[in-house]
Amino acid sequence: MVLVACGPFTPSDGVAFEPLSDLLEVVARDRPDVCILFGPFLDAKHEQVESCQLLGSFSDVFRLCLRTIIEGTRSAGSQLVLVPSLRDVSHEFVYPQPPFPCPDLPKEDRARVLLVPEPCTLDID
Repeated sequence: MVLVACGPFTPSDGVAFEPLSDLLEVVARDRPDVCILFGPFLDAKHEQVESCQLLGSFSDVFRLCLRTIIEGTRSAGSQLVLVPSLRDVSHEFVYPQPPFPCPDLPKEDRARVLLVPEPCTLDID
């Protein structure tokens, strides 16, 4: 089973990532073999981003989002593929986009988390 979802993963009135939490509940319940998530993870067009009302830096908020995704999918054992978007405020605005950097990816997750560029080709199974 392959689950595919596209951001943004925040409601328009805040950056609490409630839609992301709902998605992670679906992943935990359905336990897909592969979970492909397309950005934006922190949308450059979000009103709190545009008006600089975030409580932390763009990279801090993105790292929190990434950690939430990785930890939230760990128990399901799903292969996780993260694809950036040109609207990701915490990532390079160039095309083609390089994969997200994640130097502090936990050792137990390195085999199941794949950070890919945009565009990319995936060969599943």
